[in-house]
Amino acid sequence: MRLALIGFALGTALLQLQPTLPTETSTIGLGAAGLALLLGAARVPLPWLRPALSAGGAVLLGLAWAALCANARLADTLPDASEGRDLVLAGTIASLPQPFDRGVRFEFEVDDPTAARVPRHIQVTWYSSYAGAPDRPVPIVHAGERWKLVARLRKPHGNANPHGFDYEAWLLERGIRATGYVRIGRDNAAPERLDAFTWSMQSVVDRMREHIRARLQSSLGDAPYGGVIVALAIGDQRAIDNEQWQIFARTGVSHLMSISGLHVTMVASLAGWLIFALWRQSVRYTPRLLLMLPAPQAAALGGFLTALTYCLLAGFQVPAQRTLYMLGVAAWAIWRGWFGSATRVLALALAVVALLDPWAALSAGFWLSFGAVALLLLTGQAAGLRAHWLRTALTAQAAITIGLLPLTLVLFQQVSLVGPLANAVAIPLVSLVITPLALAAAIFPIDALAHLAHGLQQLLMIYLEWLGRLPFAVWQHAAPPWPLAALAAVGALWMFVPWWWSWRVLGLAWMLPLFLYTPPPPEAGDVRVTVLDVGQGLAVVARTREHTLLFDTGPAYSPEADGGNRVVLPYLRGEGVERLDGMVVSHDDSDHSGGALSVLSAVPVGWMASPLQAKNAIAQAAGARARRCIAGQAWEWDGVRFEFLHPAPEDYVHLSDLPDNAQSCVLKITAHGHGVLLPADIERDVEARLPASALKSEVLVAPHHGSQTSSSPRFIAAVAPATVVFPVGYRNRFRHPAPEVVERYRESGAQLLRTDSGGAVMIDIDAGGARTRLYRETQARYWYGR
Repeated sequence: MRLALIGFALGTALLQLQPTLPTETSTIGLGAAGLALLLGAARVPLPWLRPALSAGGAVLLGLAWAALCANARLADTLPDASEGRDLVLAGTIASLPQPFDRGVRFEFEVDDPTAARVPRHIQVTWYSSYAGAPDRPVPIVHAGERWKLVARLRKPHGNANPHGFDYEAWLLERGIRATGYVRIGRDNAAPERLDAFTWSMQSVVDRMREHIRARLQSSLGDAPYGGVIVALAIGDQRAIDNEQWQIFARTGVSHLMSISGLHVTMVASLAGWLIFALWRQSVRYTPRLLLMLPAPQAAALGGFLTALTYCLLAGFQVPAQRTLYMLGVAAWAIWRGWFGSATRVLALALAVVALLDPWAALSAGFWLSFGAVALLLLTGQAAGLRAHWLRTALTAQAAITIGLLPLTLVLFQQVSLVGPLANAVAIPLVSLVITPLALAAAIFPIDALAHLAHGLQQLLMIYLEWLGRLPFAVWQHAAPPWPLAALAAVGALWMFVPWWWSWRVLGLAWMLPLFLYTPPPPEAGDVRVTVLDVGQGLAVVARTREHTLLFDTGPAYSPEADGGNRVVLPYLRGEGVERLDGMVVSHDDSDHSGGALSVLSAVPVGWMASPLQAKNAIAQAAGARARRCIAGQAWEWDGVRFEFLHPAPEDYVHLSDLPDNAQSCVLKITAHGHGVLLPADIERDVEARLPASALKSEVLVAPHHGSQTSSSPRFIAAVAPATVVFPVGYRNRFRHPAPEVVERYRESGAQLLRTDSGGAVMIDIDAGGARTRLYRETQARYWYGR
């Protein structure tokens, strides 16, 4: 039974690795084969074969079930004809509205999606201003309101990079099948509020959460950690700023700073314990009550209902739902009297979560939660019932820290070494004191409760900030390949199995390859160039055997997010790059320089070349490392040549008079006689001034994203590229690349690649020539472009 339950969950996880979905006929075949294996396993005369057949059949059933759910969800899609057009939609705000500096974002449930030719559940952003529209104040919107508005939608799309966040998978899991923004202009009717409130369970819960958020924010005002208190009370993490998240990540307590599975479990356990104690005492007054419902069953029911209430308060988001399913299985097991079958309960909870949420395996929390529970069960059995409480606590902490190390490295490429010290204080303080106070402040309109919770959080932050500043706080490591991670996971489990200590130490040998692993660098003379998918912008990483260069840093998405902290840094961390030998900021346009400050503050940088003036914030952050990029400058790293082709020395005399694009640094990288040309945003006048003899390159990153003002026929002929890369955002408002430019390159015979459709472009140059790969092809998933 346990193997079958685990096999079903494994089957749902395996589907999420597939580049395409099975056809309807194949799905039916998988399900039928799985069911036949399960039913036939009991009749097999060989006892040792039955578990294997049951597990195999369950895996096939899991695959079929996940495929069925995925096909149903992907069927609710935005037609091509509706994408990028102004659509009149009527519907209800179906989430807690999230205000930000330029507007508000919310989920929208469309009244009649068939007639509107749109998916039912979409995400809408209402900007105060956007290209082509005047600055207009955004009205205050509330959950449950029904609106009629004009929106421009697009299919789910996100940046696709190695070691990056998969936004498209995140949208798929939450059932959001299109994203877009409200259109306001001369040709569009003004948005109209049709109803102040639409009655539904979701609307009631979201309006209640919105009221609590407003009250807590009013009570705490500008308190620095008010966002943490709101997150602990209702699960809204948007008010926690990026600097605070960095402290939580460095100290390994990020999982505590919202309504997490740990908090839901502890609140449910506390409620269950209180009900159990009171129920047993009721025998003095109403003995019949205990006969009708025994105390353990009453406690299980009460704990589950408490967890349900808490999850509703959190907005019933997917992570909270998983915890609720797990607790529901545990409550049912207590109801049935399965007190000695913890592993069976865990396996059943795993299968139930996979059944109700086939995309659970895409979430890091899913693996960490079940991994932590499995380790705690294992260490609990090893410690024995008579172990001292302190020894049990230390064993549990060691199990979580060591046992989840391989998984943490795979998911995040870093581990907080001070995490055990931080969690030893933060877990009891946050879970048993601060969170109950935040909940009490949410339920009862008493400002003192919120201020007390904030004061305790402020004291905790002093301790966490001190730990986070320690030089050894975080250990970063390259993302390991899955065979090494699996081997290390087996070793971690081996260390906590109740063997003799001499046997347990063998687990370290299984984990050692993970610690020693480093991604193979290019050979001497070779170069690996990656054009990252940062949307409408540019960021390129070039690696030789011993050196790494970053050319541009992507755009600024918001005050908290940019191409540096969202794309470049995760990529460098996953590749095991701990420092940059050089960094080029080609010019001051925000789509090229938006992530520079994040990169400079996060990793050591040897030098930074740019045309930026000394008063520029980026140049000031670089300090003594800042230098100019001047045509003629050249250097060699590990047999690979780097050379600047622009700006010329005389350009710096009147640099401030030149447009930003004309100031762009142009860099050529040459290995084995094959070049990669990075011209940033130069336009035709600069192209004409570049030395034609130096331009010829195997790979060209299209100037100015393929705009009409660049890529002259003379320039294309001089470069004669075999491959052209267009670094562009999906359906960008500039309409890059221009059709006539694309046609010009196509007529030249070049292979054309785009980051919006292909994701990151990986270019390897060695003695055999230049080879290119697209991330969306090498790591294809069935939801890409759907």
